Amino acid sequence: MADGYEPVRDAFVRNFEELGEAGAAVAVHRDGRKVVDLWGGTTDPRDATAPPWERDTAVVVRSATKGLAAAVPHLLHQRGQLDLDAPVGTYWPEFKANGKERVLVRHLLAHRAGLPALDTSLTPEQLLDGAHTARALAAQAPEWTPGTAHGYHPHTYGWLLSALMRRATGGRGLGRWFADEIARPLGLDAWIGLPDAVAAAAAAPGSARIARVAEGAAPPPARGAVRTRPKRAVLDAWADPGSLTRRAFDVVLPHPDENDPAYRAAELPASSGVATARALSRFYAALIGPVGEELTGPPESEGRRLFTPATLTQARSQESEGPDRVLLVSTRFGLGYMLHGPAAPMYGPGSFGHPGRGGSLGMADPESGLALGYVTNTLHKSVTSDPRPQAILRALRAVVG
Repeated sequence: MADGYEPVRDAFVRNFEELGEAGAAVAVHRDGRKVVDLWGGTTDPRDATAPPWERDTAVVVRSATKGLAAAVPHLLHQRGQLDLDAPVGTYWPEFKANGKERVLVRHLLAHRAGLPALDTSLTPEQLLDGAHTARALAAQAPEWTPGTAHGYHPHTYGWLLSALMRRATGGRGLGRWFADEIARPLGLDAWIGLPDAVAAAAAAPGSARIARVAEGAAPPPARGAVRTRPKRAVLDAWADPGSLTRRAFDVVLPHPDENDPAYRAAELPASSGVATARALSRFYAALIGPVGEELTGPPESEGRRLFTPATLTQARSQESEGPDRVLLVSTRFGLGYMLHGPAAPMYGPGSFGHPGRGGSLGMADPESGLALGYVTNTLHKSVTSDPRPQAILRALRAVVG
């Protein structure tokens, strides 16, 4: 850890002492160089004999996967291989059914497509079949006129991107594209579809490099935890199985087991990504500038920088703002990324990234040069704003200003 960042370490420790953390890691890059790299706790909060969290422990990051996945269409656009203003049906003809002829690629990224739920929920087995999810979405009528409103697509965001990217790239899946063009050049321990070889190494006796962290039960309220009571409309929506909120989050029933090897191996760009905190931080650092100890190499060709300035502006420019038809609070989205705001507070007004339900967060703030990754296996009942990464962000503001 770099000198001067001791308040971040102290905040991380307090997460364990006061906010019910059991196993977690945090990493921070500033101007492309790693300045914080901390980890602690257990790899399984339900098992007292589980090995400790190690330097390279990875975990399912849930919706923080969306930020990783969003880089793929942006880079394809940057290379002239994808038009964000084209109708989705240009690449995926079957999608044009039932009032979706005018859904644009940018509508998918900005949660404006009107497809957060399906008329009939899928089974976990159907979820793992990408062809099935594509057919279901192609046949589905939108909940609102596409482009006229926004509502968070917690699961279908990933299915939509997966089907679109497979067609736009001539058959190469989004997870494979991410691995070949982003993770490997940057040296990231991050996957959208955990490879068999990595899963096998993680499961080997005595292996601690990639801990297959089991999902723990939500901890009891802890000392000092920030407790906020949702608005009545939000509580009512979560209590109503027929509400769009519940239908969007219950689009697969019963809910899949996130510790199932088949789930982690599946290409689910909204939810099944596996990553270390260091990988999330380095990824976001590469979106906003060069990364690494040597900062003199060429940009994207060497994996030094992913987004050009124009692509960075495109990614974090506001596309959706105001009442969210699914979350029922005011949210802000760029193209594939949540933007700093009351529902998803990040470092500052220009910050962008994506939280994961339960506590994970990846984000970048171009104005300060900061990038952050926080991952956890202690899944609190948070959707967009968890007190543990928020504590880290407050400490960073105290350090950086």
